[in-house]
Amino acid sequence: MSLSRYQHPASPGSLLAQFNDEINRMFLQDNNSFPSLTGGNWTPAVDVRETDQAYFIEAEVPGVDPKAIEITLDKGVLTLKGERQDHDASADAADDRGAGQARYRERRFGAFVRRFSLPETADEENIVAQADHGVLRLTIHKKPQLEPRRITVQV
Repeated sequence: MSLSRYQHPASPGSLLAQFNDEINRMFLQDNNSFPSLTGGNWTPAVDVRETDQAYFIEAEVPGVDPKAIEITLDKGVLTLKGERQDHDASADAADDRGAGQARYRERRFGAFVRRFSLPETADEENIVAQADHGVLRLTIHKKPQLEPRRITVQV
């Protein structure tokens, strides 16, 4: 266990320590934590799996209304678009959580776009999207494989 000296939050040493912590986090974590490096947007984490019957995409979209997620397919490119609203930024955020400016924030807000190029085996007419507990699940079924067949020569 390490001991650290208490500093009043408004002291200059505390502000310098906060700045130092932010710089350290920038180099130790992914770029999604820093809006200046990602243009202010965020990118949901995505897992892609494949079985013999289908492709599966799972995207973490907590805080995003599933009805507001736009999923489009154009020329073999599947696009997911959405936006996570910053409810605390609004002037009328005086609810149970308390009003005022946030002192420390790690969560990112704003628009996101993810694009996936589908392989030729994907059945573009058979895609199912579901959302549950902040996870968007897409199932992209595969086209049935045509088996080679023998053609007899007629005499």
